[in-house]
Amino acid sequence: MSDKKKVIFSGMQPSGHVTLGNYLGALKNWTDLQEDYNCLFCVVDMHSITVRQDPPTLRRLSREFLMQYIAAGINPEENIMYYQSHVPEHAELAWILNCFTYMGELNRMTQFKDKSQRHAENINAGLFTYPALMAADILLYQTDLVPVGDDQKQHLELARDIAIRFNNAYSPTFKVPEGYFGKAGARVMSLQEPNKKMSKSDEDENAFVSILDSPDVIARKFKRAVTDSDNEIRFSEDKPGISNLLNIYSAITGKSIEESEKDFDGKGYGDFKMAVAEVVIDELRPLQDRYKELEKDKAYIDGIIKENAQTASYLANKTLSKVQRKVGFPPKIR
Repeated sequence: MSDKKKVIFSGMQPSGHVTLGNYLGALKNWTDLQEDYNCLFCVVDMHSITVRQDPPTLRRLSREFLMQYIAAGINPEENIMYYQSHVPEHAELAWILNCFTYMGELNRMTQFKDKSQRHAENINAGLFTYPALMAADILLYQTDLVPVGDDQKQHLELARDIAIRFNNAYSPTFKVPEGYFGKAGARVMSLQEPNKKMSKSDEDENAFVSILDSPDVIARKFKRAVTDSDNEIRFSEDKPGISNLLNIYSAITGKSIEESEKDFDGKGYGDFKMAVAEVVIDELRPLQDRYKELEKDKAYIDGIIKENAQTASYLANKTLSKVQRKVGFPPKIR
């Protein structure tokens, strides 16, 4: 990693499949960051188990996520891409940061409240304290910038508070991270419930598009996308389904919303939906071709997994060893 470049950390949970929303809202923008920043892109599998997972599925999806990062254009030789669970320093620092995180702060986390409602049968301690693990993810690498959406701003603020609290208690140890608000990614909504964000864990498969979906599947999902009854293609708050499709079309073509509306002036919803499906299919085709190549090269992916975990662990231990010494842990005998 270059000392002259700022550090960016970001990650995704390997639950479900990387969606068109993840791609347009985050992943596509990540590829633009790699030239100007030292980037760590983590598959945050430790966060995933706050909700019960099928173990073979979690292992498979974690590998698929890593390959999708690469297929989307992230260079594994220039960036650090790794599994969170392969770098034990994440868990070690998380325990220490738990001891610098207040119950009241965790009680205010809106995602805990949301997930507790959706998984009432499994409100576990990890679900409550995972913001401390998220803080460890970020602070381990002396991260300067964290790309965040609206749903993660609260967690970044907590990470900043913990860093400042620790630095004040001992001495400057952690860099206090800032949010990265670069080129705004498209906010892609559910195709079936366009008032809520597209989710990779949605139980309705017609609600989201996976970036690995076949052209036929993509076309079918857009054909079934919820719209409205007035058959007018315009962007408006009272037309969330149409507005969502216009957003997707604009994000991929680079056209403004106004230009996109003109493209479909006088057209019906059926033609509009198929046109959006076609630009999505064309956008994802190179990614899918690259993914198929990566699937066949097990040794290459295994090498990336091993080498990147070693690099991440080396960098993480630089911070962790300082923290352990400052809190009073005895030094390891080498």
